[in-house]
Amino acid sequence: MINTKMLIELVGYLGSLLVVASMLMTSVRKLRIVNTIGSTIFTIYALIIHSYPTAFMNLCLILINLYQLRKLGQNRGEYQLIREDATSGVMSKILENNAADILNFFPNSGSDAVSLSGESYLVTYGTIPAGILLGKRSDDDTYDIIIDYALPAYRDCSVGAFLYEHLKDEGIKRLRYKGGSKKHEEYVLKMGFERTDDGFVKEL
Repeated sequence: MINTKMLIELVGYLGSLLVVASMLMTSVRKLRIVNTIGSTIFTIYALIIHSYPTAFMNLCLILINLYQLRKLGQNRGEYQLIREDATSGVMSKILENNAADILNFFPNSGSDAVSLSGESYLVTYGTIPAGILLGKRSDDDTYDIIIDYALPAYRDCSVGAFLYEHLKDEGIKRLRYKGGSKKHEEYVLKMGFERTDDGFVKEL
C-alpha cells in the first residue's frame, strides 16, 4: 500500500521526468508546455518538502516558459510564404538534410518528388526555413500535395495554419492529399481536411 511519504516522492519523480522529457522534444512550443507542467508539479513537491530554493527556481522556470509561449503566439505573424523553385538551392538543401524524416511522413515521395512537383512553396520564420510544400496544381485549382513538411522545431501546426490560409492568395481553391502515411493522415484531419474517396480534401 502506498503511504503518504511514497506518494509525495512519486509526485517529485513525475515532475522530474516531465522536465527531462521536455528536453528531448524538437518542437519549441511542446518543449515549453511540457516543461511548464513538469516545473509546476515539481514546485508543488518542493513546497511540500519545504525545499523553498527548489520551489523558487521552478517557479521562475514556469514564468519564463509562460512568457516565451506568449511570445511564440504573438510571433506567428513573422511567418512568410515564398514561391520557390523545387530545384532551388534552399529547397534542395532542406530536402537533402531532412530526407530520412521526410520519408517517415511521405514514404511515397521518393527521389522523384521534385520532378513531380509543379509548384512549390517555402515557409520561413523570419529568415529561417520552417516548412516546405511540394505538389502539383490541377486545372480546377486543386493542389495535389506531394510533400507538406514542417521542420521539427516548428512542428506545432502553426506552419500549416499559416500556409493553408495564405495559399488562397495564390489562387488555390482546395488541397488534396492522396494518403500513404498514417502520421500525415492524422495531421491533415486535425487541420480540417475531410476524408473522401479521392483521399483527403480541404476547401480553402
